[in-house]
Amino acid sequence: MKADAAKKTYENRFQKHFDELRWLYMELYDNGSMFAELCDKMEVFYQERNKTLKAQDKKREAHPDWYKRNDMLGMMFYIDNFAGNMKGVQSKLDYIEQCNVNYIHLMPFLETPKGRSDGGYAVSDFRKVQRELGTMEDLADLTEACHKKGVNVCMDFVMNHTSEDHEWAKKARQGDGEYMSRYFFFDNSYIPSLYEQTVPQVFPTTAPGNFTWLAEEGKFVMTTFYPYQWDLNYKNPRVFNEMMYNFLYLANQGIDIIRIDAVPYIWKELNTSCRNLPQVHTIVRMMRMIGEIVCPGILLLGEVVMEPEKVVPYFGTVEKPECHMLYNVTTMATTWHTVATRDVRLLKKQLDIVNSLPKDYVFLNYLRCHDDIGWGLDYGTLMTEGIGERSHKKYLNDYFQGYAGDSNSRGELYNADPITGDARFCGTTASMCGVEKAGFEQDEKAMEKAVRMDITLHAYMFMQSGIPVLYGGDEIGQVNDYTYKEDPDKAADSRYIHRGAMNWKQVENISKPDTVEAKIFHGLERLEKIRKEEKVFMSTADTWTIETWDSSVLCIGRYLDGEKIIGLFNFSEFDKTAWINETDGDYVDLVSGEKRKAAGVDIPGYGFYYLKKV
Repeated sequence: MKADAAKKTYENRFQKHFDELRWLYMELYDNGSMFAELCDKMEVFYQERNKTLKAQDKKREAHPDWYKRNDMLGMMFYIDNFAGNMKGVQSKLDYIEQCNVNYIHLMPFLETPKGRSDGGYAVSDFRKVQRELGTMEDLADLTEACHKKGVNVCMDFVMNHTSEDHEWAKKARQGDGEYMSRYFFFDNSYIPSLYEQTVPQVFPTTAPGNFTWLAEEGKFVMTTFYPYQWDLNYKNPRVFNEMMYNFLYLANQGIDIIRIDAVPYIWKELNTSCRNLPQVHTIVRMMRMIGEIVCPGILLLGEVVMEPEKVVPYFGTVEKPECHMLYNVTTMATTWHTVATRDVRLLKKQLDIVNSLPKDYVFLNYLRCHDDIGWGLDYGTLMTEGIGERSHKKYLNDYFQGYAGDSNSRGELYNADPITGDARFCGTTASMCGVEKAGFEQDEKAMEKAVRMDITLHAYMFMQSGIPVLYGGDEIGQVNDYTYKEDPDKAADSRYIHRGAMNWKQVENISKPDTVEAKIFHGLERLEKIRKEEKVFMSTADTWTIETWDSSVLCIGRYLDGEKIIGLFNFSEFDKTAWINETDGDYVDLVSGEKRKAAGVDIPGYGFYYLKKV
């Protein structure tokens, strides 16, 4: 792009958003000089953006729905666990391509203090890669190599807080008022006690309260998550500006998707819950516009771990969009509830809510991620069935530990609270499906059932509207890794049980047909191929659920441009019949190629069908 043309492109984008951006900024901060600085810096970051990325921006601007295609498939992993470092990941791109993955989420890789990192979410330098993982140059090389293979790269951008070892925090400790104003400091416990009256605790057992006392400094500092993660004060425009400069700097390294971590928490206000406040949406909207001006090829992915009515507002509106994509968190938790109860009714209701939303909304769907599973279910609906919240959470945690409900799952609790009885759960998909137990007991029949259940759950996930994301290792059925207990920096955090190192020896088994790894890998490969070939898997397709008259069987329909697919999923270990009656023609099962009627369909235990109308 020639200099004059590039300048004109930038000016057109800038003018398109200038009035709204200035209005929102001045409404929030009423600081014209800081706004002017932001505008000047945005142009600098645009000028520094390389030609290849600018060309990609232009292409994506012309096709704004580029990420809504049916060939999008994600995989998330920790760089060190997956391949040692960034150069190692680059060396594994052929394998990633073999997995049909074209979107990789690199778990936190920015500099963090050893032993006080919260899995990488306590950032001490937003422009420096952890030494053992590589350098910023390695990151730029990796993203360039990914782009040549058509692979998009996602990273975490931790906006709510910094590490206590960040340069700002160090200067704040020294009493520098400029840097103290970037956090929340208090001389005594009075104001913190007022916050505590209305602000929930995130980790009541492992990190109780929302403030930490700094003995040497004689002050309290706000720490919503852990004592070593100091909350940023976005009432200070310097904080917003500097974080936007970090955002643009990282985008210029070739990042395609910026995952905004803990986005609902970033604005704090006394006498509120400090969650989902209106100012948060102002900040995300401004971030969206800044991206569309400087680097419009970038997507914003919001991490909002809440129920749908609180998640959906982060999409913004058609006229004033905020995040491009959000996580489908509640459906994930409800899926595992369905596994434990063999009852699809709550899941069906949840999917009906998601399916009723505008098709412009794109969700990321997943079975497992790096985090624990919190049982944030619709207990109002469950109560109508006589299911109480505390007793049901206990049942779910007992089930997935393998103690109840004829369970074959294995895993561990996280953040268990003996007072409330609350706890979250950790385990890999394969271990929760029974692969670990069957392997330990050398039980071939149990293993066959576990593998079938694993593949069926993925088939169901692929059927949902949005983009499916695998957790690295799930494609070969990796089980729980208990060695984390031998590492003093990890032993207290059971989430590391499902964050084990990629077993490349197991990957070699995908070429051996009788192995568990081959069965799961090639089972998912068939599903991925079907999803790419069938246009009804586009995000814009009509999606709905169909009554099966069996509480263990879920049915999902998808329709687009005259094509229709019916997905049937048996969440029970017993053979079932789906009493559907789709009499509009003949159907073929896309997995086996067999012709079937979409009426009174018999489904084996933990089995599924993709029935396409022919």
